[in-house]
Amino acid sequence: MADEKMEMNEVGTSLVSSEPKPPPVKPPNKYERVFQPCLAEVVGTAFFVFIGCVSVIENVDNAGRLQPALVHGLMVAIMVACMAEISGSHFNPPFTLAIFLCGAMEMQMVIPYLACQLLGGVLGAAMAKLMTSSEKYAKANGAAFDVLDSNAPIGGALFGEIAMTCLITMVVLLGAINHKTRSPMAPFLVGCTVICNILAGGDVSGTCLNPARAFGPAIVSNYWTNHWIYWVGPIAGGLVAAALVRLILGDRKIRLILKS
Repeated sequence: MADEKMEMNEVGTSLVSSEPKPPPVKPPNKYERVFQPCLAEVVGTAFFVFIGCVSVIENVDNAGRLQPALVHGLMVAIMVACMAEISGSHFNPPFTLAIFLCGAMEMQMVIPYLACQLLGGVLGAAMAKLMTSSEKYAKANGAAFDVLDSNAPIGGALFGEIAMTCLITMVVLLGAINHKTRSPMAPFLVGCTVICNILAGGDVSGTCLNPARAFGPAIVSNYWTNHWIYWVGPIAGGLVAAALVRLILGDRKIRLILKS
């Protein structure tokens, strides 16, 4: 009897002291896997382009490049930190292409992401037009990239867009995708890279680094002079960054060569 009572006490103790098992985590449904990430790319890109355009349209003369640089960089950091667990916070077609090429994204999501980013760019540019005065909007061409006029030399600007997009895409891949180097500070790192790029190259090309950021204002303001640079340069830069990570800088899971 004493033994039975002891066993019952032990069982009772274990039942009382044991922590309840957490409920099983349900796998994400179709909305969370497909539609929610796409909607996040629309919303995130729209607000990034909106705030970025307003910072250019309303730029104070004596602030120079500092105001747009800080606004674009800080907004990138904020949106990436907030939406990283929903869509990965791409908000930029070269990022999406590079992330896919590095094996961190499913092929069926690439085209929807690209379309949502361009849509978000147009919505953001339209929001900027609604907010700002027509006089300031016209003076800034709706924050479309008008650094290069039709007679300007374009070689340096094109190279700048390639090199600077390569840099920021490499920061994205190494800070958020590559297992060996990824860091919780990735949003901060990406935002700081945007600020540095704009401060360094803003007067050369305008430092777009993002076709969605160029496409939205160009559509809304109908300003297309040398617009192709802001597609060719960033996309080429993103591809170069993906190649660097895939062939040289990536860990063994991502790197395609020299694994043994």
